[in-house]
Amino acid sequence: MIDLSPGIITILLFGGVLLGVFIGLPIAFVVGGVALVVGFIVFGGAVYPILYQRLFFLIHNYTLVAVPLFIFMGIMLEHSGIADTMFDVLYMWLGGMRGGLAVVTVLVGTILAACVAIIGASISMLALTALPPMIKRGYDKALASGTVVASGCLGILIPPSIMLVIYGPMAGISVGKLFMAAFFPGFLLSGLYMSFIAVKCFLNPELGPPSPLAERARVTLRRKTFLLFKSLFPPAIVILSVLGVIFLGIAPPTEASAIGAFVATLLAIAYGGFSWSVLKKTTVQTLRLGSMILLIGGLSFAFVGVFIRAGCDKVVANAIMASPGGKWGAFGIIMFIIFILGFFIDWIGILFIMIPVVSPVGQLMGFDPLWFGLMICVNLQTAFMTPPLAQGIFFLRGAAPPELGIKMSDIIRGCVPFIVLVLVGLALCSAFPEIITWLPGKMIR
Repeated sequence: MIDLSPGIITILLFGGVLLGVFIGLPIAFVVGGVALVVGFIVFGGAVYPILYQRLFFLIHNYTLVAVPLFIFMGIMLEHSGIADTMFDVLYMWLGGMRGGLAVVTVLVGTILAACVAIIGASISMLALTALPPMIKRGYDKALASGTVVASGCLGILIPPSIMLVIYGPMAGISVGKLFMAAFFPGFLLSGLYMSFIAVKCFLNPELGPPSPLAERARVTLRRKTFLLFKSLFPPAIVILSVLGVIFLGIAPPTEASAIGAFVATLLAIAYGGFSWSVLKKTTVQTLRLGSMILLIGGLSFAFVGVFIRAGCDKVVANAIMASPGGKWGAFGIIMFIIFILGFFIDWIGILFIMIPVVSPVGQLMGFDPLWFGLMICVNLQTAFMTPPLAQGIFFLRGAAPPELGIKMSDIIRGCVPFIVLVLVGLALCSAFPEIITWLPGKMIR
């Protein structure tokens, strides 16, 4: 054992993680390895029970059972084909406006966000459903690509969100309340996206030309109305089966996730997208993604155990609290740190590493824990669009049909305005905290 100050240990722990990430090692092994090595240097053999107890606690957290169930629900819904139907119907309604296809993409992405809890599935569906029609009709490639990425990423914020399921136990906040609190911020971002697209395409019609008049005249208003209600019925059933039972106090999120997985399976059967091979594929994907999340979470939580036992949390808390500008200055520093980490570290790692550290600081500053937590989650929307990590960008790059000619530069350039819009959403939620806190207060207990 070596006697080191908490400040030096803090530098070793965070420095080791950043170095491992820059090298390109998997985040789970980086945080676990750094915790083991630094913990052994500081505590000797006593580090083993610290790591084991933290890992055991997280893996046996009952609330996290919802993670694989929501993943199963999202993947199963991907096979139901509801995204294709919604896009076609909404295109009938809004295709005639400038940028209408991009606005429809945001609407479909918002609806999918309330049904599909994994952004990989949402972005893939939008890349195959919405991106080809936009490019075919002459839309700017950057605008079309950025719209798909930003819309698909809403699924990690709008409930049922895996991010919120993970955040709740870490910060000691009800997942059900987090779900309700996330609705309006998610819809706010969706509204900002659509407004930006509409204004930009109005000023420059070449970026998003309207669909030809002949295409819009094919279906009567009565027929379009019928098709609209028909296409929105499946997602409404999913939303009510999960979020409705939570809001009404019928079931907590863990049990609601099981209901959602069951309803998603029924919809896949009803729409002809179910088979034994689909069930097998969905189950395997659920195991892989769920195992990855829990592995990263368990080892990150063990890392935080060493971090806290060494007194590093007090070092960070004191540094933040001593920042100029009072509590809002300290809050701004936390938001900036989260934003910068999103460039380099997976959102799962950020949650498990940072939340146990910054949540107590937020309470010391007198912020509402619910509001504080949602601000972090909204901030993490940018992590999916900021290179070099930028999962959303890579999901689209892999899912976009090659014949569209979408380049990585197109996607990155298209994401920049939406990153700015997320920051605008953060500013609005800071100025009007009721955007986050109002709906949870109306829940039936």
